[in-house]
Amino acid sequence: MSICTPFNCNGHTLQLSKNHSIKRVFTSHLISKFQVTTVPYAIPLPSVYLSEPIKFSGKRFNLVTASATPTVETPKISFRTKNPKDINVLVVGSTGYIGKFVVKELVKRGFNVIAIARGKSGIRGKNSKEETLGLLSGANACFSDVTNLESLEKSIENLGISIDVVVSCLASRSGGVKDSWLIDYEATKNSLVAGRKFGASHFVLLSAICVQKPLLEFQRAKLKFEAELIEESKNDESFTYSIVRPTAFFKSLAGQVELVKDGKPYVMFGDGKLCACKPISEPDLASFIADCVLSEELINKILPIGGPGDALTPLEQGEMLFRLVFPSLEDAAEFGKIGRYYAAESMLVWDPETGEYDAESTPSYGKDTLEEFFKRVLEEGMTGQELGEQMIF
Repeated sequence: MSICTPFNCNGHTLQLSKNHSIKRVFTSHLISKFQVTTVPYAIPLPSVYLSEPIKFSGKRFNLVTASATPTVETPKISFRTKNPKDINVLVVGSTGYIGKFVVKELVKRGFNVIAIARGKSGIRGKNSKEETLGLLSGANACFSDVTNLESLEKSIENLGISIDVVVSCLASRSGGVKDSWLIDYEATKNSLVAGRKFGASHFVLLSAICVQKPLLEFQRAKLKFEAELIEESKNDESFTYSIVRPTAFFKSLAGQVELVKDGKPYVMFGDGKLCACKPISEPDLASFIADCVLSEELINKILPIGGPGDALTPLEQGEMLFRLVFPSLEDAAEFGKIGRYYAAESMLVWDPETGEYDAESTPSYGKDTLEEFFKRVLEEGMTGQELGEQMIF
């Protein structure tokens, strides 16, 4: 703690007579006026006022040293004992896919949320400041650049408050080499350094379960920061962390919904059983991350987390999707049989003796030909000839 003591700023000087000692002055005036504060940066303290002018002796004197009695420091009170409204939670990556759900959940739980955001947030900066403020409703939006430590620290300093917890939802958008190290490592580390500077004693990191088998650059970047976060806690027992490693998000698995709905094929690799996941919804993940802010059971741990139910393979996800798109799997299978039948079987008289279709045995009637019909359709279209639900036939 830095202490500023502007003795000369009000024009007062310390003067001692023979019956006054330096020790008495400091005991009776300074100690009674000083208050200890836990704010992590310097605060000007009140000047010392004496009831009467006292003159210094012209003789040299020895400085009085502090008493040999050990000073008892007041233990720092954990933020976890505070009311949520008095806990300052700094969220970086607040406008990202998961970040905006986390901000909403923290606000709902009554925390004082400071949401760091870019001036133009969203995909390719499509959101203006006004739109971002609406997106972060209930939180204190702070526009800054997490990739620039100096800028981030200045923005937090301007808030004039200390930070209790940092929640990082930062993630590379592209997964490219440069972007991965800029966001998943450097920007995330900046949020740790800045948060610590202004008092943060807990850090919640949104990571990913795929870092268990790091073959990609963004995974390596995330792991490097995870290691440094854990080391920070080892070096300072008063500092804690929670590393959250979620499985697949619902959004990540929804890419084929519209395709299947439009009748397109469902795509999967191999037999559809090469991999599996326990997908978790965005609100559920945000709720778990919010739990990590206060729960002592979740500190200093790596926390893999998935959604409810059994793990699902791509094949099982596809079957689930077909059950929802079609009235039932039975109908879906039957529709497939219908399409295959008309694609493979001739519409001619069947000769049971030869076991073949026979064009000669198929009677003909009328005068309109298919060629003439095609010509008319090319000129006039299919008006009046729409197949509707019979299209499969």
